[in-house]
This record gives sequence, structure tokens and C-alpha cells, in this order.
Amino acid sequence: MKYVCTACGFVYDEDEGCPEMGIAPGTKFEDLPEDFTCPWCGVGKDMFQKSE
Repeated sequence: MKYVCTACGFVYDEDEGCPEMGIAPGTKFEDLPEDFTCPWCGVGKDMFQKSE
């Protein structure tokens, strides 16, 4: 599943994770820390939407 930041368009892909932030491939969005922020613009998880 992919999640898109509604503020800047960054895509979090669960299959890829976010290695630059130390998040391993396969990490589910709901398993990200509550203080996870978009690596591009810094908004919180609440600003991400599920993408088809």
C-alpha cells in the first residue's frame, strides 16, 4: 500500500519503507511511530492519505 502526503505529494510506499529515515522495507504505515513526519515537508501522519 502507498500513502501520499497531502501537503507536498511525497509517497510512502510500504514495500520500500523509508531507508533515509531508518524505516525498513515492508513497514506498514500504521506501524510507523506516532511522531513520524514527512521527510519532504515535515507534516505528521495525519496529513497522509491512502493511495490506490
